[in-house]
Amino acid sequence: MDTRPLHYQSLLETSRALRAGETSSRAVTEVLLARISDLDGRFKSYIQVTREHALAQADAADTALAQGRSRGPLHGVPIAVKDLCCTTFAPTMAGMPVNDGFMSDHNATVVDRLETAGAVILGKLSMTEGAYTSHHPSIPTPLNPLNPDYWVGSSSTGSGTATSAGFCYASLGSDTGGSIRFPCATCGLTGLKPTWGRVSRHGVFDLAPSLDHVGPMARSAADCAAVLQAIAGYDPRDPTSLDAPVPDYMASLSDGVRDIRIGIDPAYALHGVDAPVKAAMEAAIDTFERLGARIVDVTMPPYEDLVAAWIMMCSVETAHVHTDTYPARAGEYGPDLVQLIEEGLATRGVDVARGHILRLEFSQALEAMLAGVDVMLCPTMPTGTPSLAQMETYGEEPEVLNAILRYTAPFDFSGSPTLTLPNGVSDDGMPTSMQIVGPLLSEALLLRAGVAYQSATGWHCMHPDLE
Repeated sequence: MDTRPLHYQSLLETSRALRAGETSSRAVTEVLLARISDLDGRFKSYIQVTREHALAQADAADTALAQGRSRGPLHGVPIAVKDLCCTTFAPTMAGMPVNDGFMSDHNATVVDRLETAGAVILGKLSMTEGAYTSHHPSIPTPLNPLNPDYWVGSSSTGSGTATSAGFCYASLGSDTGGSIRFPCATCGLTGLKPTWGRVSRHGVFDLAPSLDHVGPMARSAADCAAVLQAIAGYDPRDPTSLDAPVPDYMASLSDGVRDIRIGIDPAYALHGVDAPVKAAMEAAIDTFERLGARIVDVTMPPYEDLVAAWIMMCSVETAHVHTDTYPARAGEYGPDLVQLIEEGLATRGVDVARGHILRLEFSQALEAMLAGVDVMLCPTMPTGTPSLAQMETYGEEPEVLNAILRYTAPFDFSGSPTLTLPNGVSDDGMPTSMQIVGPLLSEALLLRAGVAYQSATGWHCMHPDLE
């Protein structure tokens, strides 16, 4: 039995306790709602708490369990969703005051699938404006519960804060340039950016549709697997979703990594990074070797020019997404999103064509490289968690964004699945993080490798002390 406080127990441990009758969904939901009420006024992770809706879902889950009916591991477990997922039971703003008061007449497919799986949805989580880099000036930025003086990531900020602080057992985030991975890295979480198209984006506000991914953020790889199981799969309402069978992600989680080939490119993964990041990566490589994995040298395809093109490629799609409200309502937009849209409007077609060709060449070369291994290992960021003061400095140095995107943007361009997980701490006590990257649709193997690593280490058990 997990001895951690109820709010820091794993999703799967809580699920087991519910099915065993050791607690009820209403009891667990009330504990988390009380915790949100007591603490989130400081941390600002929720933009909307759906208390009555959640309690009604919890009571329905309890009734079903009392009748011997369970919908699976999410049944009765409280989670939350990023506020770019449309919901009929709460407004959806996507971090943009231009959407203030918008009520959708349908749920996003991922929300429907979570509810079908029996999850209790506690509310909508705060995010940056339009899922770009910064919050609208009128919306408070969520704080990092491990240390409020440090960056909480971007753009799934509320998802990172709430999941880390024990305000939900898991959450949904989205990732266009690193927005699942950055908050997971800074808040000590585990997150899965699925293969592009593996999870439907129907009913999810776009930033840049060809780069956008929706995926789970949780406190362990096993918990991510449970959420992915519920939300993955073909959706005819999303023309970009993949019509591919969904495997049983839970079935192979305990199979280990013996004889799994893990690719490492030292020049990419170990050079040009801070000392704590390098040390944590080297320790993780040693751990995988002790677990029986085979470490194989690989060469990352050229990625620098593609990363440098990320803002441009994102900007042109974002400009297209906002044609209904920009420039007609430009005064309601924050400065950073305005700058992005304006760049998109000013970008030449020939430059977009060059970026598209770079993307195709990189994606093909990456898949060819990954064909020689099972997965690849690399950091999530070249540094540990930056302080807020450091991020203010970074904002004045445009080249720093490319350095931060070095380990995230390439895999948004390629659509490759990546599992982000904590792998150490820096001298300041803040987490370092790494990614396990795989070929398209290799989520089951990534999760299996993540579970093996987390079974041998305890970095994912690091929680904020907010008591």
